[in-house]
Amino acid sequence: MTDKTFVDSNVWLYLFTADSERKSKAAREYIINNRNLVISFQVLNEVCCVLKKKQYTEPEIRNVANDLIQICEVCDCSAETITLASKLREKYSFSYWDSHIVASALASQCKVLASEDMQHGLRVEGLLVENVLL
Repeated sequence: MTDKTFVDSNVWLYLFTADSERKSKAAREYIINNRNLVISFQVLNEVCCVLKKKQYTEPEIRNVANDLIQICEVCDCSAETITLASKLREKYSFSYWDSHIVASALASQCKVLASEDMQHGLRVEGLLVENVLL
């Protein structure tokens, strides 16, 4: 079985918005070449919110959300995840929202967190942060 990978909002947004051709290509290749992708409702909400600002229509946003739900495991936010996020903020000085991303990845038993927002190569409680858009 392939290890699970949590994919942060910024990776999806480069895939869908083409703000940077190089980063869009890197995001596309990463998504295509990896299996067992995991996201959280936070990621879904962030992606949909930014797509709205980028002038996507509601039907287009629904299609993106439905596609993500179909291809990814979507982890729920629980009381335990919120508590873990708080402990991670205290220990690692993460931002509020980054701590929830990391906590969701850990709660989903992911081995890798694909993101652009955190230090490449950082290990958090066994989770490896990879900046896949370098």
